[in-house]
Amino acid sequence: MSTLTTRALIRLTPQDDQENLRSFLQGLVTNDVLITPLPVWAGLLSPQGKALFDFFVWADGEDLLIDCEAEHADALAKRLSMYRLRRKIAIRRDDSLAVHWNGRQPAHPATQDPRLPALGWRWLAPADETPVDAEYLAHRLLLGVTEGAAELGDLLWLETNAAELNGVSFTKGCYVGQENTARMNWRQKVNRRLVVVPLEQSREERRRAAYPQLELAVDHLRVDDIEPVDVPSWLAPALQAEEEVSPAPGS
Repeated sequence: MSTLTTRALIRLTPQDDQENLRSFLQGLVTNDVLITPLPVWAGLLSPQGKALFDFFVWADGEDLLIDCEAEHADALAKRLSMYRLRRKIAIRRDDSLAVHWNGRQPAHPATQDPRLPALGWRWLAPADETPVDAEYLAHRLLLGVTEGAAELGDLLWLETNAAELNGVSFTKGCYVGQENTARMNWRQKVNRRLVVVPLEQSREERRRAAYPQLELAVDHLRVDDIEPVDVPSWLAPALQAEEEVSPAPGS
C-alpha cells in the first residue's frame, strides 16, 4: 500500500571497472552526487538553465538509480544516453523495482525526502498492488512543493524553488545550465516563483497545472504578485531575504 505508479526507475550500470557513474552525472545534473549522501533531488537542464527533467538519484551498489516521472522516463533515458558518448555505461529502465512513499516513517528502512522532511519517506522495492499516487499528490501540494514536467518544465531552475528544496549545489562546479543558474543566485534575486494556490484564485495566463479534485493549482507568478498566505513556511525566508536586498522604489 505504498507504490507510486506515476514514478519509474532508470538504472545506470558501469560496463568497465574504471567507469565512475557519479562523475558522469556530476557534469550533467544540478546537485552534487560526488560528496552528498544519496538520494538527492536534482534537475537536468537545458543550456539556458531551464528545467527539462527533475528526479532523485539513488545508489544501488556500483549502480545508480534515477527515480523519475514514469511518463518521461524513456525521454530522460534517451537524453542521458546522448550525453554518454563513448563512455561504457548501460542506461535502461528497470521495471523490477518501484518507488514507494509514505507520509510517516515506515517500520522498514526508508529515506526522508531530501527536499523537505515533511514530504515523508521514500524507498525502492518491488511494486505492491495498492497505489498511493493520489495521497502523495495531495500531501505534496498542500506543502506547496512542485515537481514534474507539467509544473516545472521549461522554467528557470531557481524559479522552481530548487535552491530552497535542496535541488542545486552552488559549489560543485560546471553542469549543463550552470551559468545562468549561478548568475541568478549571485544576483540574489529570483523574479518569478512557482506557488500552489487555490484554484479559484489561480490566474489562467500564469497557470502551469490545475487539480480540480483538490481545488488547487500551480501558478508561475512574479514575486510581487504572490499573496503572503500562499507562501509556504519553507519558502518564506528566501522571499524575505530577496525583498531585503531589492532596491527601494525610486532609489
